[in-house]
Amino acid sequence: MEISKVNLLSKLKTFNEYWTPKIVGELNNQLVKIAKFKGEFVMHKHEQEDELFYVIEGKLFIELTNKTLELNSGEFVIIPKGVEHKPYAPEEVSVLLFEPATTLNTGNTKNDLTVSNLDKI
Repeated sequence: MEISKVNLLSKLKTFNEYWTPKIVGELNNQLVKIAKFKGEFVMHKHEQEDELFYVIEGKLFIELTNKTLELNSGEFVIIPKGVEHKPYAPEEVSVLLFEPATTLNTGNTKNDLTVSNLDKI
């Protein structure tokens, strides 16, 4: 098993599509993913999985049922399982996601934004 470092900024330069997470690491049945977001996503929840959103660059908003969170570069939030949330980004934002390998990006909602087979980069 080779141990090597990962440069997130270099990995982010390898793709341009939005709302399509890419796997950059795995540990203890958890996936470390990066993604670029821009525009609106879909309100959804994950029944069995907590989800961490860490903003690498840009500004991310996460709409909850009772408030909207604003995350800036260097900030993260953990959305507990069962909590409805909708990420959105008026401008491009780069995000690191940390979540169980079973987590589907659109949770309990299946639509055009659902990605079930993630690329590993």
